[in-house]
Amino acid sequence: METYTAMRHFADSWGLLAMAAFFVGAVVFTLRPGSRQAAKEAADIPLKDD
Repeated sequence: METYTAMRHFADSWGLLAMAAFFVGAVVFTLRPGSRQAAKEAADIPLKDD
């Protein structure tokens, strides 16, 4: 099997599934309970006076 064809078949099946799982995981991680305070603290870092 040609390399391009093998990579194309992988991307069409397992690659797409892996990218979709990563996207869902990133959304869940962002919207998890308690992430609002962590995001607020990270957003305030540039405004803190040393």
